[in-house]
Amino acid sequence: MDDLRRGRSKKVKVLIVEDALPLATVYGHQLSRAGLDTLHVETGSEALERLRKGGISVVLLDLQLPDMSGMDVLAAIREEQLPVTVVVVTSSGSIKTAVDAMQAGAYDFIVKPVAEERLVTTTRNALERETLTEVVEEVRKPAAGKLQHGFVGSSLPMTAVYKMIESVARSNASVFITGESGTGKEVCAEAIHRSSPRAKKPFVPLNCAAIPKDLIESEIFGHIKGAFTGATSDRDGAAARADGGTLFLDEICELELGLQAKLLRFLQSGTVQKVGSDALKKVDVRIVCATNRDPLGEVEAGRFREDLFYRLHVLPIGLPPLRSRGADVLELAKHFLTQFAGEEGKTFEGFSVEAEEALLSHSWPGNVREMQNTIRNLIVLNEGPFVEADMLTTLQGRAPVSGTQAETVPVQSAAVQIDAGGREAAAAAGSWPAITMTLGQPFEQLERQIIEATIDACGGSLPKTARTLQVSPSTLYRKKEIWAEQDEEAAQGDDLASESA
Repeated sequence: MDDLRRGRSKKVKVLIVEDALPLATVYGHQLSRAGLDTLHVETGSEALERLRKGGISVVLLDLQLPDMSGMDVLAAIREEQLPVTVVVVTSSGSIKTAVDAMQAGAYDFIVKPVAEERLVTTTRNALERETLTEVVEEVRKPAAGKLQHGFVGSSLPMTAVYKMIESVARSNASVFITGESGTGKEVCAEAIHRSSPRAKKPFVPLNCAAIPKDLIESEIFGHIKGAFTGATSDRDGAAARADGGTLFLDEICELELGLQAKLLRFLQSGTVQKVGSDALKKVDVRIVCATNRDPLGEVEAGRFREDLFYRLHVLPIGLPPLRSRGADVLELAKHFLTQFAGEEGKTFEGFSVEAEEALLSHSWPGNVREMQNTIRNLIVLNEGPFVEADMLTTLQGRAPVSGTQAETVPVQSAAVQIDAGGREAAAAAGSWPAITMTLGQPFEQLERQIIEATIDACGGSLPKTARTLQVSPSTLYRKKEIWAEQDEEAAQGDDLASESA
């Protein structure tokens, strides 16, 4: 609760959406006296445009607006999942209006004329709800470096994968996992099984590329004694062993067309016929399959049956390559460093900035599997406490993701010129360029200007920027991802505004 009280003591923005300027002015003065920071807009379109930029905690929304209904604004907030709490303020006091507003997502409903105490109390309650929501969401976030469904990483691409795993786990439909080699397709399949109602039943993996072609049918469906040379006894296949659970067919595109037809019959009938037997056995199996190829491309090339593709490709999950996972590279490296150092009895505390730069600039064609091998190699061949760039011998001689390595920028105090009503104060300038910022902007905008300017000064190197600003590189990656999302939403809002105009 102390954290909550501290959050409430901070000035937060309340957006007043009211076309009557005298009323909006009164609301603003009353809330300002209560220590709350407010903004005012007169139309619904202005309200949505401002909300998409972020930084708003509570909306005081009039239902009668000149350009659209307040209910339309509520619907847009709900559809776009904008993170705000809405209090409807209207002269219409009917029960039906109140019920409609609450069903549309409003937190509370107050009727004009509004007493100052009622306005301030309701707004504070809404702010407290918003703060509690943020605290709960923060607690739910996976900690950096911690396992989430067997994976390490908290980047936006992986967060989408985690949500997809949780969604598809509840179903019995087939799952088709795609991704480059080493991205963790089997880990994903196991996570789906563990999160599903079948978790207490077997999870049976089968790599279709690792089994000789003349044995793959027997491995999937089983065989009876004497079915072929070497079949000295009856044997259940993977499908029968997975009865009640999950059958994971890795590298599914490696199956020959003849066996694909038999697999399709199995999926349609739910029955298994052992090699050399006429008997059919009913099984209850959920199919999860994976490939590092483009499955639709395999269909178009005639190497994979179209009917089987559509039978399997019900719930697709695409695993991102490591090079597109941003700060996850460092999270994974630190996770494996701790794990393998413990196994090898070595003491390693972390990576130097140059080593982090080398890890981030590498393209990781082997993805997480290559990362594991790289970290184990350096631990076995070196001593700690810190990993230096020259210890990453398996990465040496390989080109970075793009461009060349940026030159090292010395860490000094940055010079910042601040424009404050004509008065300028500059810090002692070292070798860093100066930037100009105008006071009166939201803190989030000032923070973004400083971080982006420092990244530019560091030649695009996030580890150097992190060391300069004394923050974690993961923090910078997450901020960049958030800014990219905000910029995209703002662009969409501009497009909508231009279309409506």
